[in-house]
Amino acid sequence: MIHWLKQLRSAFGVAFLWLVCLIYFTQGFRSFVWTAVSYQLKDRLQLSPSASQFVFSVAFFPWSIKPLYGIISDCIPIGGKKRTPYLVMSTVLSLVPWLLLGLDSTLRSSSLYLMIFLTVQNLGSAMADVVIDAMIAEAVRLEKASFAGDLQSVSWFAMAVGGVCGSLLGGYALSNLKIETIFLLFTVLPALQLLSCSLVEEIPANDEPLPELLDSNGFEEKSKLSNDNYRDTNKSSTRRRKVQKKGKKGASNGKSEKQKKQSKSLASQWFQSLKAATFGLGRAFKQPIILRPMAWFFIAHITVPNLSTVMFYYQTEVLQLDAAFLGTARVVGWLGLMFGTFIYNRYLQDMTLRKSLLFAHIGLSITILLDMVLVSRANGGYGVSDKTMVLFGSALGDAINQLKFMPFLILSGRLCPPGIEGTLFALFMSINNLGNTVGSFMGAGLASLLGISSGSFENMFMGLAIQVFCTYIPVLFLFLIPKEATGVSAS
Repeated sequence: MIHWLKQLRSAFGVAFLWLVCLIYFTQGFRSFVWTAVSYQLKDRLQLSPSASQFVFSVAFFPWSIKPLYGIISDCIPIGGKKRTPYLVMSTVLSLVPWLLLGLDSTLRSSSLYLMIFLTVQNLGSAMADVVIDAMIAEAVRLEKASFAGDLQSVSWFAMAVGGVCGSLLGGYALSNLKIETIFLLFTVLPALQLLSCSLVEEIPANDEPLPELLDSNGFEEKSKLSNDNYRDTNKSSTRRRKVQKKGKKGASNGKSEKQKKQSKSLASQWFQSLKAATFGLGRAFKQPIILRPMAWFFIAHITVPNLSTVMFYYQTEVLQLDAAFLGTARVVGWLGLMFGTFIYNRYLQDMTLRKSLLFAHIGLSITILLDMVLVSRANGGYGVSDKTMVLFGSALGDAINQLKFMPFLILSGRLCPPGIEGTLFALFMSINNLGNTVGSFMGAGLASLLGISSGSFENMFMGLAIQVFCTYIPVLFLFLIPKEATGVSAS
């Protein structure tokens, strides 16, 4: 283990490894503060379950447009750099909202202001996630490709540790601290992340065509032509500057004209790069071999209403479960996620993806049935406590969701054509996140339609029954997944 870490340190440097681990740890540790947000919406603002779920759905929308951040950082350098300026910008966006919410009670007490600041915070977190992924890809390409899997393992491990720590400490903090204090405490991590950005040195971006565009069917020549034009403009500007030095008259006007042309040329280059990247990404995505599987994963999210926020209200109001226990349940969920990853990698890689996704949806329906048992209070008749049901359901649900997510990762990795892997993978993840967001809106709408609200859970059983039925709708569309594709080899 120590030898392995020394190898990574020698390959990528201590500062870079520290920054990667810190960002992913912070992503996992977000459960510490978002648990407090749930209680702020429920207890302080007294929003209904559907209203709270609507706030969460809007707040997490920035995770659905991740390719936008990748394309902008790829095509528009700031100060000659593509990554660290955007990482600093995203960290500031992650830090300031929590600071303001912790200091200003007016902002915390308004659902509109709270939703806006939470959306800005997620914008910063999502952008940081995209930028650090790009930095990892570049580091692996420039240094040692053989360490690609090791670096990803470190990233996932850091996020898992952050998730466990955030869930444990989040429940404890809610029992002993004010919500505004929790908001302020969380700012320590993004502040530390902001300071750490200065430790990593980035190679300034050059004027060469982006690697993502070189293999994008016809965009190579356009990119080269754009860059050649830009170089020619720079050369002519240099010659004009030398001539201007010899004569004093009109020097100021010539310099102004040169700057205008350089600015116009640079803006034109950025526009062409953005246009080429966007068009190339869209053309790659429209290929049936890519579009069909991604359509299935999107359908799988939007057809199943998400009632997680409604269940949170039920667990706290009816079952009287405290924050510390719910934090423990989230830790068990993280362990279930790790267990699901292990099970898939160890036993299910040879299974076709269609079959594994079918079993995953059957498993998801079983977890919802367990919630129905809990809501009907039938578990008490068999001597099973509510806490046992919640812990078991949390572990099983997260494990099965990971069994569903693993085929998504496998297909995403295979479907990305060479040259635009990073941006297209970000698009795949955005589709997954957008599907989750739409599913949350559907859940909020279902709860509102059934009249489920704080203190009124009579139709909760009906809502879960509808959710079970909807879980099998995506099964009808499994023909969109490549028939013989498995976790090991694709046909």
